[in-house]
Amino acid sequence: MAPPPAYQTQRSHSSSPSQPSGKSEVSDLKLQLRQLAGSVAPGANDSKRELFKKVISYMTVGIDVSSVFSEMVMCSATSDIVLKKMCYLYVGNYAKYNPDLALLTINFLQRDCKDQDPMIRGLALRSLCSLRVANLVEYLIGPLGSGLKDSSAYVRTVAAVGVLKLYHISAATCIEADFPAMLKHLMLNDRDAQVVANCLSALQEIWSSEASSSEVASREIDTLLSKPVIYYLLNRIREFSEWAQCLVLELVAKYVPSDTNEIFDIMNLLEDRLQHANGAVVLATIKVFMQLTLSMTDVHQQVYERIKAPLITLVSTGGPEQSYAVLSHLHLLVMRAPMLFSSDYKHFYCYYNEPTYVKKLKLEMLTAVANENNTYEIVTELCEYVANVDIPIARESIRAVGKIALQQYDVNAIVDRLLQFLEMEKDHVTAETLVLIKDLLRKYPQWSQDCIAVVGSISSKNVQEPTAKAALIWMLGEYAQDMADAPYILGSLIDNWEEEDSAEVRLHLLTATMKCFFRRPPETQKALGAALAAGIADFHQDVHDRALFYYRLLQQNISVAESVVNPPKQAVSVFADTQSGEIKDRIFDEFNSLSVVYQKPSYMFTDKEHRGPFEFSDELGNLSIGESADSVIPVERVEANDKDLLLSKSEKEESGVSGNNAVAYSTPVHDASSGPLVALDTQPVAQAPQATIAIDDLLGLSFTAPAPAASQLAPPPLKLNAKAVMDPGTFQQKWRQLPISISQAFQMAPQGVAALTTPQSLLWHMQGYSIHCIASGGQAPNFKYFFFAQKAEEPSTFLVECIINTSSCKAQIKIKADDQSSSQAFSDFFQSALSKFGTA
Repeated sequence: MAPPPAYQTQRSHSSSPSQPSGKSEVSDLKLQLRQLAGSVAPGANDSKRELFKKVISYMTVGIDVSSVFSEMVMCSATSDIVLKKMCYLYVGNYAKYNPDLALLTINFLQRDCKDQDPMIRGLALRSLCSLRVANLVEYLIGPLGSGLKDSSAYVRTVAAVGVLKLYHISAATCIEADFPAMLKHLMLNDRDAQVVANCLSALQEIWSSEASSSEVASREIDTLLSKPVIYYLLNRIREFSEWAQCLVLELVAKYVPSDTNEIFDIMNLLEDRLQHANGAVVLATIKVFMQLTLSMTDVHQQVYERIKAPLITLVSTGGPEQSYAVLSHLHLLVMRAPMLFSSDYKHFYCYYNEPTYVKKLKLEMLTAVANENNTYEIVTELCEYVANVDIPIARESIRAVGKIALQQYDVNAIVDRLLQFLEMEKDHVTAETLVLIKDLLRKYPQWSQDCIAVVGSISSKNVQEPTAKAALIWMLGEYAQDMADAPYILGSLIDNWEEEDSAEVRLHLLTATMKCFFRRPPETQKALGAALAAGIADFHQDVHDRALFYYRLLQQNISVAESVVNPPKQAVSVFADTQSGEIKDRIFDEFNSLSVVYQKPSYMFTDKEHRGPFEFSDELGNLSIGESADSVIPVERVEANDKDLLLSKSEKEESGVSGNNAVAYSTPVHDASSGPLVALDTQPVAQAPQATIAIDDLLGLSFTAPAPAASQLAPPPLKLNAKAVMDPGTFQQKWRQLPISISQAFQMAPQGVAALTTPQSLLWHMQGYSIHCIASGGQAPNFKYFFFAQKAEEPSTFLVECIINTSSCKAQIKIKADDQSSSQAFSDFFQSALSKFGTA
């Protein structure tokens, strides 16, 4: 029977299987699938394939085809692997959102997990583990256990990843089924390298997640970093895929060898990995080499020499994206040791067909490697880029030339070239050059005559960029005595005050006019009056405040105003770096990661939940591990003066300086016998009984009574039990029950941080003070310890979580105690003991 005309028309408009015209298409598919279910007729599988393709295409474009779920499952009873794959794809997509439908798939997936074809067994197991339905985890245990023991390497590979999926669905079920132990056995004994790699990846993720709550997991992580396991993986590294090699190398980078012979053994094993064609493998190997030799200065330098050639080869052979990633790591190394790369500067020249982001990175590297021997060649090359049609690169080139000049290399020739840039009469070149000349004059004032002669010929009307106009105005004010037209140029700019949009330019204009007035008063007086009037009426708060400030200074005393606005200046010796050394060290610690590409530590661009076991806040020193935000007490911080930092603990107690983070103030004592500090004609006012009260009230500390003397505050000495014992279970129970008494961050001595190259040494040191370690872990630059201690006179315990960051030389402690009143005394004792680590 022929379909009705309306239906024929509807079907004719549906020219693509991915664009069904209505529900009738899905209903039609459902009917056809039901007719083909269980069919063994010749060509039935081909018909099923076509129908499955339509279902998948509809699903791909977002059309709901969940109504054919039962029919798809019925049609999957076949040996055709293509149909199996499409069915598994469909089931995995809808099972997550329809748990009830997912139950229908369990039987046929479990049956397929026992199929004779290992490919079908593996695909079925992968699909079964991908259902991600918590109610169905009990059905995964049997197939996963069988899969880990399967004779096919492919099935074992899938099963290893399946264990990790099970862990994320139900961690307790995974641990109770003892799957981590089975993965560990496979990792150490399986013949297939991919199985070993998948087991290693799954174990690392599982144990890292469990480490915060399980002592067993912490010990297993230590086992992964033991010498037998590391050597076993290294000896098989050539069998692994590129991804697996990177995984193993990341693990090796965390390993701490026992002696130098072991370091050289590992480096010899990995020597050929530096010639690998894959950039990720090369970078991971370089990270291992650098981490192993950090404490060996000479060898570390030789590592730099050795890794230059592989990195430069990767930069020149890969595509622009790979080149940029490798170049970012090379840039980091160049910034740390520019002298070692100074002879390779030609490798950093820009090619015409390179993307702008690659050229910018190369310009930074050319600036870094410049020295007395290569400055002329580098500056000559950079000057060629100034005329580039790519305006951002032209700007960066001028800045690079200026940075080299500020490093005091070949200043004479560079200044001449910069002045030639002004003759090019290109707006962007003129703008960048003016900004650069201003910085050069701040460092080399002796070049003012040559520069001002050229700058004075530039019309302010031709300079439109705010930063360039501000630089020109600064030079007009700073060198007004050498520029005949300076007052008149400033006057014309003031006349156009309302047309100037940039607050920065208006601020510079106010200051420059003041400076010009002090040098050439008759010519500038009228312009200064107009500038102050316009500034006071300005809508921008900073401009208004500065104009009012200058006006009142001039009202008070012109000489004082000149000493404030235009004091004698010294040449700038060093310009501030945009990144602190601590940030750079953190980036180096995260070598072979996105931190190097972004040029910022990971905590600056990752969410807290993705920062691993060590969770950083926005400030480097504030660490939080395994605690919710509500339970963490903010770290108290007090800015200590220089004298306080140099005092020992006993000296602090004698001088009344607080040795902890509690707030304490003391006023200097004046000996009346030495005469009055200031002679006054009035009668002396009786001194307040305690000067610190007023200061504390001013700071909002709400102290209402005089602080008692230091001798009255001193608590009795804290005595601890040297033979205290506590099992891990009791520690965990107490840690969950007790609130945090004290949370503090403090600076450690560099000697103590250096001694952490052998983390176990800290445990022995603290044990000498009757403070015992129950668990430890972490990797450079972050080490985490759990300590406990017990009072000698009573069964009162103290629990401590201590996190040490070796990059910032900071320690963060959280203390929980049975007796809250003695927490501060124990905190002082703990900090005193920790401060002595490495100094003996």
